[in-house]
Amino acid sequence: MRILLISANTEKINIVPMPLGLNYVAAATQDKEHDVLMLDLMAHNDSRLSIKDAIDSFRPDLIGISVRNIDDQIMHGTRFLLDDVKKVVLHCRNFSNAPIVLGGAGYSIFPKAVLAYLDADMGIQGEGETAFPQLLERLERHADPAGLPGLYLKDRGLQGARTFIRNLSKLPVSGVNRFLSAYDRNLWMPFQTRRGCPMNCSYCSTAAIEGRTIRKRSPEKAIEELKSFVEAGFRQFYFVDNTFNLPASYAKEICRLIIHHDLNINWRCIFYPGLVDEDLIKLMAEAGCREVSLGFESGCERILKNMNKRFNPDEVRKTSQMLAIHGIRQMGFLMLGGPGETRESVLESLTFADSLPLNTVKVSQGIRIYPYTTLAKIAVDEGRIAPDDNLLTPTFYMVREIEHWLAETVQARKAERPNWTA
Repeated sequence: MRILLISANTEKINIVPMPLGLNYVAAATQDKEHDVLMLDLMAHNDSRLSIKDAIDSFRPDLIGISVRNIDDQIMHGTRFLLDDVKKVVLHCRNFSNAPIVLGGAGYSIFPKAVLAYLDADMGIQGEGETAFPQLLERLERHADPAGLPGLYLKDRGLQGARTFIRNLSKLPVSGVNRFLSAYDRNLWMPFQTRRGCPMNCSYCSTAAIEGRTIRKRSPEKAIEELKSFVEAGFRQFYFVDNTFNLPASYAKEICRLIIHHDLNINWRCIFYPGLVDEDLIKLMAEAGCREVSLGFESGCERILKNMNKRFNPDEVRKTSQMLAIHGIRQMGFLMLGGPGETRESVLESLTFADSLPLNTVKVSQGIRIYPYTTLAKIAVDEGRIAPDDNLLTPTFYMVREIEHWLAETVQARKAERPNWTA
């Protein structure tokens, strides 16, 4: 079959995000002897024309569209991004009769609602490297796809309980490199060694995307793929693992292998502020880590407990100081206005962030509510949302009593600190 895969995302938040997940699906699909064409709309100014040209020249039998973001997660002036994806679906409908299958991180959070909103034919919740080729095999022999794990059909709902790839070492290596080879070598290349997170933070959507169990590639397989990118000319990498330092023993082995193979790369990662030892940070610096995203979210211990964080402000301070000592830049994150927040806890968090050796600080006002999270349950109990609200329309938790004061306070703080964004 001829398969056109489209990355619909055109948002550039912090860095230009390459469609790593869709490229894994492309490689896995090609391994099953299908013809695959990738179209990344990030690189095209006119999505309609680009889609028309791809369909006219390739004549796909099926079109897969990756949905990365639902909205920009900013409470004031929220941008709902699905309408742009809806245009992509409409363009595909105008130029082709091929069935349309959705996937991607954003889709996996709201599989039923997004499928209905975009009016596509099918969608795969979760990992597509195995489910998508299985779907193609069924369609190719005109068999009913009912029962496939994680598959949603238009007007028929979920067909089979989703499953997770247990052995990530079986992910394609060289195939991904082939699909990413056209990208600018100066961009930050996304790279993944683990999936899933067991930390269960009250607001987090990761479990809906990757599950609650950490699943790892063998360090040797991960480095084999990393080496292939380095040999192709890439030198800057962004580890998109939800938490690079969990488990610490695995992170250390990844660093040791980068050092052993003398890869000479620069990289950044997402770093959990708790459960940190200095040996890991030393290894990270030696292996080329230049920056971490430090999501401590609050400087108030009571609020951290409300968020189900498993660290305290003292641990965050110790981690931040160690990172600074070893020359690793830090982007700190605050999420203000959630359950239990008061003026006093906000000021405590702002003062705490000020006291850390952070290079940049991102301050969010209000917390996006995602389905099946503790935050969603709290919002239902408080009457903020209805129990049957699918939450596709961006909805935020904010303590109403402090909302206006918080906006003014953050703006004043930001005006005096050029390295703070809100």
